Amino acid sequence: MRVYNSQTRKKEELIPIKEGEISIYSCGPTVYNYFHLGNARPFILFDCLRRYLEFRGYKVNFVQNFTDIDDKMINRANEEGITVKELADRFIAEYFKDAQGLGIKEATVHPRATENIDAIIDIIEKLIEKGYAYEKNGDVYYRTRKFAEYGKLSHMPIEDLEAGARIDVSDVKEDPLDFALWKGKKEGEPFWESPFGEGRPGWHIECSAMANKYLGKTIDIHSGGMDLSFPHHENEIAQSEAANGVPFAHYWMHNAYINIDNQKMSKSKGNFFTVREVSEKYGYEVIRFFMLSSHYRSPINFSEEILKSAAAGLERLKNCRRNLEFLLGGAEGELTAEEKRLLDGFDRFETRFCEVMDDDLNTADAVSVLFDFARELNIATEERRSRAFLETALAKFLRLCDVLGVVRPEERGDEDEKIEAMVKERAEARAAKDFARADRLRDELTAMGIVMEDTKDGVKWHRA
Repeated sequence: MRVYNSQTRKKEELIPIKEGEISIYSCGPTVYNYFHLGNARPFILFDCLRRYLEFRGYKVNFVQNFTDIDDKMINRANEEGITVKELADRFIAEYFKDAQGLGIKEATVHPRATENIDAIIDIIEKLIEKGYAYEKNGDVYYRTRKFAEYGKLSHMPIEDLEAGARIDVSDVKEDPLDFALWKGKKEGEPFWESPFGEGRPGWHIECSAMANKYLGKTIDIHSGGMDLSFPHHENEIAQSEAANGVPFAHYWMHNAYINIDNQKMSKSKGNFFTVREVSEKYGYEVIRFFMLSSHYRSPINFSEEILKSAAAGLERLKNCRRNLEFLLGGAEGELTAEEKRLLDGFDRFETRFCEVMDDDLNTADAVSVLFDFARELNIATEERRSRAFLETALAKFLRLCDVLGVVRPEERGDEDEKIEAMVKERAEARAAKDFARADRLRDELTAMGIVMEDTKDGVKWHRA
């Protein structure tokens, strides 16, 4: 597999540190609100990267953090009259609801910043000892200019780099580009004991500490949105490599923005849609499919029209699954010679799927492969097929769908038994030429949001 390395600005062969295993650190959410579509893009894309690497046989150690202490969290908790921990607990739970809906697998570890204070203090102490950090009035700052390679990720001379939104400008700093590793205690803020005094960690240091703790001093892949490239990831490199004396990450993967009217979607601009609200209208799986239908390094300009198009595309793939499952209900028998030939031919779809995914996680072309596969399956099942053929064909199709995390099994509830009974009753009414009763049942089912299709093999149905 070749991936585009943001640091070298070229595609490189993915060669893991340890044969058969890959370590990934992917930046997670700051848990003070529901996450929006822009946040969801890296969560979905790098979950897909993990799925694909596991599909290819790698053991993947995937770490995604929760930032559960920062200025935004403190401000919101104070507004609501609750503790920062109560706020974090609430929105971590909400994160998992949305993540589960989106088909995002839980990380190997989901560390919280506040549960890793000792690891954070340890790395800060190393930086002070090596002269890369200094204390001032209870704060600890990183000497940015001391790290000679600062700017190697963003590819800008240090003189041209401007302080990012989370780099505090302060008279006590030696240099405007220095950034906080530890913030001294302030009235009304949570704090922890440390050798530098009571206070709390800065934002950047938490990821360096947790990547080091859970994955080691050097990791295979570090991923996140391109908005994190500077200053967050640049600062992670500076901290980690100064403290440990070895490369921090071999590959940096960054996804492009989601735009609204050609402007980056963000909470600060107020031009965002939460995953929760979009899912209520379109469903979580449509959001995931929408994200994967473009290459991760290409910006997406969000619109309802594009979401509707994604919903229609996903429905094509779901209909293929439904058709195979429906036909299985009345199928029997073993493979014929012709069916074996057809199944062998289907292997070309997995070969092509792997070729495009090996080319820098090209999910857009992988989706096209699934469409081609579905079309071939639909053609192949125009004739009656054996149970063995249908089972194998369905397994081959779902094997690839699962890598993308789409065309998941549809939940069936108590109402489904009622629907099945009504569909059967309608079929019996048609057979008895009681068309009035058949039409009444059809109208009732339509009102329930049920779409029916009369076929030579019986009636297929699904929810609209």
